[in-house]
Amino acid sequence: MTAQIEEATFGGGCFWCTEALFKQIKGVEEVFPGYAGGDVPNPTYEQVCTGKTGHAEVVRVRFRPEIISYEQLVEYFFLTHDPTTPNRQGADVGPQYRSVIFYHSEAQRLTAQKVKERLEAQRLFSAPIVTSIEPLRNFYPAEEYHWDYFARHPSKPYCQFVIAPKVQKAREKFRPLLR
Repeated sequence: MTAQIEEATFGGGCFWCTEALFKQIKGVEEVFPGYAGGDVPNPTYEQVCTGKTGHAEVVRVRFRPEIISYEQLVEYFFLTHDPTTPNRQGADVGPQYRSVIFYHSEAQRLTAQKVKERLEAQRLFSAPIVTSIEPLRNFYPAEEYHWDYFARHPSKPYCQFVIAPKVQKAREKFRPLLR
């Protein structure tokens, strides 16, 4: 019998960062950068970058729930980016960089809401969590040159100064979850 694979979709700013963070988790089989939540069919990166398509840069995560639960992925998502800044992650500004969880089922919606409420109650952040929790209406894969961006371009300045520190911080904080 083949083990079950589930999917989750997260937008935590630039998908290069989010992809690199999720690729290091045990039980995550694949991570695909893409666009979700907008109204333009099959948008291009250039269109999404205008902030006018309604899409967010996201990653679709395919995972094995017997190894890593959806709840653990949601908590990891919240704790590896800034969920308190609307339409922004660091220097990346615009609605395409919003913090969003696109749920695939009612169970995912309830779990995401529960984790968000728990983290709010713990007051882990200096401002309220603004992450939206929305039904997944569409997902469009990003162009191939975005796939595995951090792994393929570690010497690029954005990778060195933005992605690498986030990945290192996650490695230190979440060691038991990582490969």
